[in-house]
Amino acid sequence: MNARETAIQAYLKRFSELPRYVARAPGRVNLLGEHVDYNDGFVLPAAIDRATYVAFSPASTDLSTLVAADFSEEAQFTPETLPGKVQPDDSLLPEWALYPAGVAWSLGAADLSTPAMQAAFSSDIPRGSGLSSSASIELAFGVAWSTLGGWILPPMQLALLGQKAENRYVGVNCGIMDQFASACGELERLLLLDCRSLEYRSLPLPEDTLIVVADTSVRRKLSSGGYNERRAACEEAVRLLSKDLPGIKALRDVSVESFNRLSYQLPSLVEKRARHIVEEIERTRQAIPLLEQGQTRAFGQLMNACHTSLRDYYEVSTPELDTMVEIAQDLPGCLGARLTGAGFGGCTVNLVVGDRAGAFARSLGPEYERRTGLHPEIYICQASRGAGLL
Repeated sequence: MNARETAIQAYLKRFSELPRYVARAPGRVNLLGEHVDYNDGFVLPAAIDRATYVAFSPASTDLSTLVAADFSEEAQFTPETLPGKVQPDDSLLPEWALYPAGVAWSLGAADLSTPAMQAAFSSDIPRGSGLSSSASIELAFGVAWSTLGGWILPPMQLALLGQKAENRYVGVNCGIMDQFASACGELERLLLLDCRSLEYRSLPLPEDTLIVVADTSVRRKLSSGGYNERRAACEEAVRLLSKDLPGIKALRDVSVESFNRLSYQLPSLVEKRARHIVEEIERTRQAIPLLEQGQTRAFGQLMNACHTSLRDYYEVSTPELDTMVEIAQDLPGCLGARLTGAGFGGCTVNLVVGDRAGAFARSLGPEYERRTGLHPEIYICQASRGAGLL
């Protein structure tokens, strides 16, 4: 049974009727521009054909009841209990419920109507894999409340309210990329987002290529602190560099040349973190004409360089991620491979020649399992449309 059917059947079992609506929001994979979104840089994600599905109907009272089909758990809240992150019986909301509850809180703070709902949801995005399962939950529930509340927002505005939920309610200081890609995805296209202006456009996926996502099966938690520590290091670099570069607001404003000239002034750890960001933003700038001109192999080399930088400078890779990338880069048809998402576990993204993708996937998984003893999941993905009502 697929995730859409799982959500519908869980709704039917709990509420003894079929849902009135089903909302869908995709996960995402980022091909280039990793960890630069909170540094005002440029990112190149694509929404993928794995998603969260919410089966829902309006409730008859002000009590929202949500069923997490994948956990076989339930949570409830009202407008009065939302600020305290508790249920009507004063027990804490379970962790998974903070995402939809946070969206209700964020939308309410923006004076948007969030009528109570009864809902069940399910996802075929692996949790903790770096494919933005949390953002897809936020956007799917955003679509659901938009439907029940009778209001419409541009996709980017809905993405920003989802980000606010994750930053201010869940407590993960994420950038805008994940929610943006889930909201604004386009079929068979990459999205180029300027994370400062929030202007975006789509770019062609390299012709005759497929995106292959490889899940190491090693899980990570963003809220464990590693993410926020790196964000703080970037802010410290801006503070120190601004003495010689007055007016800079983020590492996006620092050229590679300026950074190389001034980096000796930074503490060694801050220098490493900032070097990844400055050079990664430049890689993403370089990628734009390569994609427009169909220079697929050169684009793949930028992906490979990104992984090296994430491993050596930003230090968010793991032995398992490095092993997966190393195997992939040696396989026929692989144009580029790197970790994707925040790191500390999760997935790699691989750009593969289309007619080699099947053989690539069949070779990558067994060799990774042989070297690590871990069983991976390999997904051949297509770029997908963004969040909406089915």
